[in-house]
Amino acid sequence: MRLIMIGPPGAGKGTQAARLGDRLGVPHISTGDLFRAHLKENTELGQQAKRYVESGGLVPDELTEAMVWDRLGRDDAKNGYVLDGFPRNLAQARSFERRLNETRTALSRAVYLRVPESELMRRLTGRWWCPECHATYHLASPAASKVCENCQTGLIQREDDRPETVKRRLRVYFEETAPLVDYYRDRGMVLEIDGGAPVDVVSRKLGQQLAEGGSR
Repeated sequence: MRLIMIGPPGAGKGTQAARLGDRLGVPHISTGDLFRAHLKENTELGQQAKRYVESGGLVPDELTEAMVWDRLGRDDAKNGYVLDGFPRNLAQARSFERRLNETRTALSRAVYLRVPESELMRRLTGRWWCPECHATYHLASPAASKVCENCQTGLIQREDDRPETVKRRLRVYFEETAPLVDYYRDRGMVLEIDGGAPVDVVSRKLGQQLAEGGSR
């Protein structure tokens, strides 16, 4: 089964993609992990990406696609995969579709995790981190204790988890990635799941829908 995951930051795509991969016996392929691996191993693709990463720019679509196709060409992805973070926009989706047609393969489903924006803000802005022991916490309210339970160090919030940054990340998602839902819905491929439910509930419903005919 060949699946892609669509959803905003904080929807739980990575968690659900990893669980799906384990359940289906296919690799969970995260573009974030691909970037990190190529940079760490200093591959030719990694060297090309490094220029953009170090300058704070976005890695071009062509380079992202090259990394994805390099990964999909490995033996463990022959019988399927769960893609997390790709395609990121309509241009990548169209290019991916053309390449799939050329290789006479097709996606099985586009899994869309639907989560209200208010819940996304709660999840993302509630994350705090201990700079001493690196423990992570989710604080349910602004008044919650911001002291590490393990070492009593004051917790800090990463730049990515601050409200203004979260709003910017969500804006980019709604402008660039959200249109993929309609793109794949027009092709009859979207499997929509309430991602606002607890993690285990989402996993169970997703597994049930795939088993009951959500796969192709």
